[in-house]
Amino acid sequence: MISHPSRHCTVELQALPSRIGQVRRIVSAQLRYWHLDPLIDRAALGVTELLSNVHRHARPDKLCTVELELLLDRLTVSVRDHDPRLPAVADVADAADVAPLSTCGRGLAMVAAMSESWGARPDGDNGKVVWFTLPAPSTARLQPARPRRRTAEQQPAPRLTEVQPAPTPVALAPTPVVAHASAAAPAPARSAVPG
Repeated sequence: MISHPSRHCTVELQALPSRIGQVRRIVSAQLRYWHLDPLIDRAALGVTELLSNVHRHARPDKLCTVELELLLDRLTVSVRDHDPRLPAVADVADAADVAPLSTCGRGLAMVAAMSESWGARPDGDNGKVVWFTLPAPSTARLQPARPRRRTAEQQPAPRLTEVQPAPTPVALAPTPVVAHASAAAPAPARSAVPG
């Protein structure tokens, strides 16, 4: 009996260097959401290597789909592309074209070393799927796929709202000062017309 349904996430993209970093962040966020934090580094490394292979080798286009699936005790990460040629792990010791200090040519060997299992299979006539699996920690199987509550220390800083500038003070015309005469009665008005 399955305690909860599988969890599934799919991302479609062009395997370009600028997009690979975005997918790595998406994979990390999804695994955090599923409470699979211990798998983030290995899954991000593996998906980076698989997408780099699509970028370097896939023809005719770089369009691919990354899938994450958590089923019971195993996370499967796969990359589907439109190039039917299956990859092969280069044996660095035997490969004449891979120098000992080379920084490329080891991607699949790294995926094989850090994963529980990996493989590649044809996907129809014009594509393939390269995948790897990681064992899921038992705590991930028990927790629902929802964000954890944050403690007071983990609460995000309050968002700053735009502060409206204080209104500019308006200079008012000076109020006329009225001089008050003494309390004596005013002098009678003189007529300008002789009388």
